[in-house]
Formats: sequence, C-alpha cells, structure tokens
Amino acid sequence: MSALLQAELIKLRTTRTFVALALIAVATSLLFTVLSSTLTEPSQDSVLTDVFLSDTSSLFIMILAIVGISGEWRHRTITSSLLAAPHRLRFLAAKVLAFAIAGMALSVIVSIAVTITGVTILEARGLPTPGAGELLSLYARNALVAALLAAFGVGIGALVRNQVIAIVGILLFALAVEPALIALAPDVGRFTPISGLPTAITNVDPDAVGVGGLDVLDPGPALLAMLAWIGALYAAGGALLQRRDLE
Repeated sequence: MSALLQAELIKLRTTRTFVALALIAVATSLLFTVLSSTLTEPSQDSVLTDVFLSDTSSLFIMILAIVGISGEWRHRTITSSLLAAPHRLRFLAAKVLAFAIAGMALSVIVSIAVTITGVTILEARGLPTPGAGELLSLYARNALVAALLAAFGVGIGALVRNQVIAIVGILLFALAVEPALIALAPDVGRFTPISGLPTAITNVDPDAVGVGGLDVLDPGPALLAMLAWIGALYAAGGALLQRRDLE
C-alpha cells in the first residue's frame, strides 16, 4: 500500500494540472485576501472571518481529484496503472489518500500565503489582526476540509469516468443544487457535502461563507456525516471499478 501511495504522490508532483490548479488556488485566495484587507475595515471580532477565511484550496483540490481519477480513463492510463496495482480497491484507496494529503498540503501553502499578505496589509493600515492561536485553529480545520473534499472528489471521479460530465456536474451541484437545498430545505441542506458539512467542520459563522440562516451541525457530527459521504462514494466507486472493463 505504501508503494501505491508513493506512486500516486509522484504522479501528483509531476502533473502540470496539479501545478496549474495549485497556482490558481493560491492566486484566487490571495486576491480575496487583498481585496478584503484593503477595501474593508474589519474589527477585532470579525477580522478572522472577514480576511483570513479566503482559502479556495478545497474547491480546486476536489476538482483536481476528479480529474486525477477520471483522467486515468480519458488518457487510457488505467490499464497500465492496474497492471502495476491489480488490487483495484487498494488502487482506489491510494488515490484517496494521495489526494487527501495533497489537499492538506495545498491548504497549508495557501494559509501561509494568506497570513503573510493579510497581516502585512492590515498592520500597514493600523487595523487589528487575529491571534496566532485563532489562525492556527482555523487553518487546521481548513486543511481537514481540503483533505475531505479531495477524498470526496476521488469518489465522484470513480463513479463518473467522463471527466467533463463529472466536473460540470459537481460544479452545478455546488453552485445550484446545494444553494437551492439550503434555501428551500435547510434540514437537508445542512448535510450537503460541499457547503453545509464543510461549514460546520470549519466551525465558522454560516453568514461569513454565504449560507446565512443555516442551522449547521456541530463539528463532530458534521465530520462523521462527511466521512459517511466519502465512504458511500468509495464503496460505490470501488464496486463499479471492480466490474469495469479496462478498454
């Protein structure tokens, strides 16, 4: 299993798509940080969520995870991958772990960039900055969410091997279906895997992330619910992978 994990991590490090999406995640996070720290005047109580919640790594690592598993079919590398790792469930598990690790690493990189930029601008303007403990707690939860959404993305890619359909479908779900559920059926929306549960796990005010009024779960139950989503997708994707022809 360790050899499979190392092989998947090497694939990630040497893939241009990973580098491109990682740079986009850093760039968009910094853009939001610069805008919020220069155009607003946050108070000591609001500065953490107003300025330092600008981590887009979870979205991009989820997309990258979908690309990573569905791309095996698109580029016809799935045959050679499974010849090297004939146990298909272990192959899928290695994908999940590799992208989860990559998600955490990307979130840490984004967090460092956001901290340096945000603190520099706020101090130059004479505005309050959050304490180190607050930042570390927020960033740890962000890294956990990035890892979970990466694993979730692998499950989606294992189920829907058409790359375009998988990516468009998950974006439509995140941008249209989930907001509709949160607005019209909040008791269901609180269990959504891209908005409701991650908001609860990060333990931030729902208003700060655009889901105001949502009665989110406590972080512990939300984490268990997210793991249930991932487990269900892994089981379904693994069962489908076991039956699929490689051509």
